Amino acid sequence: MKKKYLFPVICLFTAMSAMQTSCSHEDVDTFDTSYTALNIWVGNPAAVYESATYNYSYAYEEGTVTFYAQISGMPVDYDRTFTLEVFGEDSATVAPTVRTETYVLPAGAISGTYNVHFNSRQLASPDLFTQHDGKVQFRVKENDTFATGTTGRQSFTIILKNYLAKPDNWDTANYPRLPLSRYFGAYSRVKYQFMIETLGLVTFEINYNATTAFDSETNVASAAYALYLQQVMQRALLNYNETHDTPLTDETGVPVTF
Repeated sequence: MKKKYLFPVICLFTAMSAMQTSCSHEDVDTFDTSYTALNIWVGNPAAVYESATYNYSYAYEEGTVTFYAQISGMPVDYDRTFTLEVFGEDSATVAPTVRTETYVLPAGAISGTYNVHFNSRQLASPDLFTQHDGKVQFRVKENDTFATGTTGRQSFTIILKNYLAKPDNWDTANYPRLPLSRYFGAYSRVKYQFMIETLGLVTFEINYNATTAFDSETNVASAAYALYLQQVMQRALLNYNETHDTPLTDETGVPVTF
């Protein structure tokens, strides 16, 4: 009679062994939720660019370059931070002009938009990058929170320039276009830098016949909007002079006016 029970017992033992083997195999292949890589890039949130350009001449003091970060891994229920480090051929020259932050990826987030900052006043020489472009790179500083990102998203490059040309329409313009000097006074490099930094406009025209205040596709302003921009610059200059030890002066030492 005992032989009648032998086959079921063997089957049960075999099944239990298979279950143990299966569980052991699952333990090995379980997804590691603690692994998180951080990808960084410039361009826009949907497109990865190898580099971006920063022109020191487009800001009198400090300007920014936007970069993007996204994790490869799982979001968590707490804030995580990271910092960047500068490297590359011009890093030693550029480092005094660079300001980075302790960047925060908020709880539950998988991506974010951030900035690195460049200060024109901290350049060792105003002639740097006027004859040839510079180059500096940024990568995530090693930490226990994030692993290195995927290939092509481990760092980004900033091409550095320092060119600024006087606009052709500063002193003269063919009617109905009006010269910029009519609203902003005599040209100086410092004044133009300050305008670009404040208004975010590198080049624009003023058209007496324009009916739209400002056409962002053609960068054409109406006469009324140009008057508004003049007032914006006057307020910005007043604020600058009130918050600095010395008033804003141009490259020859003459106080800037609008």
